[in-house]
Amino acid sequence: MKRKKLKRLKFISFLCFIILLVEITYIGYSVLFRKEESLYFDGINAIENNSSYYVTVGSNNDNDNFYEKAKVSKYNLKREKTFEKLYNIGYNSAFFGVALDGDSIIAVGSYEKTDEDHEDQVRRALIVKYDENGNVVFESDFRLLDNSKFTSVFVVDDGYLVTGQSVYMNTKIGSKEGGAVLVKYDKDGNLLWSKTFGSSKGAIFNDLLVLDGFIFAVGTDGYHVGILCKYDMTGNFVTYNDYKYTDDLGFNGITNIGSTIYVSGSNWENESLSYGMIVQYDFDCTYEKQVFYRGEGLIRYNKLITDNHGYIIAIGVISSEKSMNSKTADNFNYDGVVGKYEPSLEEISVVTYGDERDDYFTDIKLVDNNYLIVGYSSYEDGSYLSKFIRYSDALKVLGVD
Repeated sequence: MKRKKLKRLKFISFLCFIILLVEITYIGYSVLFRKEESLYFDGINAIENNSSYYVTVGSNNDNDNFYEKAKVSKYNLKREKTFEKLYNIGYNSAFFGVALDGDSIIAVGSYEKTDEDHEDQVRRALIVKYDENGNVVFESDFRLLDNSKFTSVFVVDDGYLVTGQSVYMNTKIGSKEGGAVLVKYDKDGNLLWSKTFGSSKGAIFNDLLVLDGFIFAVGTDGYHVGILCKYDMTGNFVTYNDYKYTDDLGFNGITNIGSTIYVSGSNWENESLSYGMIVQYDFDCTYEKQVFYRGEGLIRYNKLITDNHGYIIAIGVISSEKSMNSKTADNFNYDGVVGKYEPSLEEISVVTYGDERDDYFTDIKLVDNNYLIVGYSSYEDGSYLSKFIRYSDALKVLGVD
């Protein structure tokens, strides 16, 4: 694979948008600012699968201009790549969420569409529908305020539900209404409705769940506040609850067992200490209980699933200091973490993964009663490469692709 040499200043524009949430965690984000290195980046932010193939989305910078480009990739069941398509419109772009609708692929993210967008370093939210061969069926962008992105997508019978944000930056274009956004498109890419919640400067919805005729969206209202919001299927707000204190990303993942809802994130203590966290709510968004995974450094759980045995599986990233005398990115280790919990939130097992210089876990799927985790790792030459890691139900590594 060809690798590009990239100067730090040119790379900052790309790095500012690597985070999702579902996307890359902020505790891994700072490591990308290492000085005077040759950086090639290829990362996976989300995965979806059916009985025949896998689809992933993310971004890479494998081009002569060193721009970040959104990518969608398809793999057979042996995880051999059958195609990869880059979204080459505009300047920098990335996909953060993906869903399958039959054999159609729905990818969501953000991009710099115009010269002005690129100069101002602001993006528009983006949704692209591909056919099974990677041909574009439709593409549409969305923006209420300056900087916008879509983070996750969920397929319903009559369209696509999408989460994200549209917030003020410096140019302050658009209306006053913004913040976290919940949007619905029909299957031809027509916008049906959009709803906003929270601060127009920092709120975001990172993920969503449809349960018993209601939409549950998780994110942050900014200022270390996690949010869980409930809407009906036409986008009418029902209720919400907030949680103090999370890190800047708030709640990232969501899953359920029956009518019990579980969300993931990080319990924030200070700039150098946070704990991986799962919080339990009832169907009316009422807080019930929580569990922390404690350790040294910054820890967060990004994504959650429930397996065939009714256990909750959480993945995330843990950072720890190499040296107590420095707080630079070069003095932190970044490792993936996987936790397994009872429905009661009693911990069964938590394991870390530190195979390369730095490792980041971004999404997880249940495959044949085992767990398939995607993300990316950094290597000694400064490059970042995407990877698949297969775990057994006992959280033992079965293989890495």
